[in-house]
Amino acid sequence: MSANGGTKAIVAALLANIGIAVTKFIAFLLSGSSSMLAEAVHSVADSGNQGLLLLGGKRAKRAATPEHPFGYGRERYIYAFIVSIVLFSIGGLFALYEAYHKWSHAEGITEWQWLPVAVLVAAIAMESFSFRTAIKESNHIRGKQSWVRFIRRAKAPELPVVLLEDFGALVGLVFALFGVGMTLITGNGRWDAAGTAMIGVLLVVIAIVLAIETKSLLLGEGAEQQDLDAIERAITEGPEVERIIHMKTLYLGPEELMVAAKIGVPACESAHELARGINAVEARIRTAVPIARVIYLEPDIYSAAAAAAGTGAAADTAVPQPEDASGEAVGRPRG
Repeated sequence: MSANGGTKAIVAALLANIGIAVTKFIAFLLSGSSSMLAEAVHSVADSGNQGLLLLGGKRAKRAATPEHPFGYGRERYIYAFIVSIVLFSIGGLFALYEAYHKWSHAEGITEWQWLPVAVLVAAIAMESFSFRTAIKESNHIRGKQSWVRFIRRAKAPELPVVLLEDFGALVGLVFALFGVGMTLITGNGRWDAAGTAMIGVLLVVIAIVLAIETKSLLLGEGAEQQDLDAIERAITEGPEVERIIHMKTLYLGPEELMVAAKIGVPACESAHELARGINAVEARIRTAVPIARVIYLEPDIYSAAAAAAGTGAAADTAVPQPEDASGEAVGRPRG
């Protein structure tokens, strides 16, 4: 659902931004407003960003290869990180440069004075439609989380990126309307420059927030606490496992979780019995957390004394490792 909802929100934002960018450039060429130029470049950057998100989503669906055995799911995070760089450089820094230039050479808006205001009002309407779509699609997966927590903890990057972009676009349009309106009222072009500077600062802040959150996903995040609890219950609720010795989880992509655990199992007499137990545990994990698609379970015999001594979890007395029909030791990671 998150992938489909994210794509719908991206397409809505892309269509809105293309239309907005064209009208803003026309308004800038006719009026000379720097706020309009900053907003036009902002819309172009946003359109490019939505294109990058769509490209990242498509490339992430490629099948796993020997060189990339866990697939390409995390490529969506890479493209989301590129989006933050584009928003920072093309959107934010360009707006700040244009504000500095306009402040140094302040000029009022003397031609087509009504056009920037009309364009900005129309852009607010179109951007509001895009923002509404992003909110609606996000609510399908946000649950009871606050918006701040949803943006910080969402594993699928597309919806948080579109939400922040649309929010920034709407606030930026208000800033531009303020700058243009005050310039028309006072005839002082520095109001236009001030509105442009406010747009630049806003975009830089949003870009930094996006970069920080996406960087965390790129580095690798583990499962949320509720999923960890569900996985732990699934592992220990049957007779096959006495305890979890240690466990690690990692998102391989927004909809794919890897679970690796060393588990304490009771002594068994055959490899077939051990294998059946591990298969049962894996099935329970996948039922409890369906996105847990890659599971590695390593069976061991737990010894509290050995664990306290730091020599490992296995009992001091050697237990022969069961072997399967091929002669390989049972208990190797299982996918």
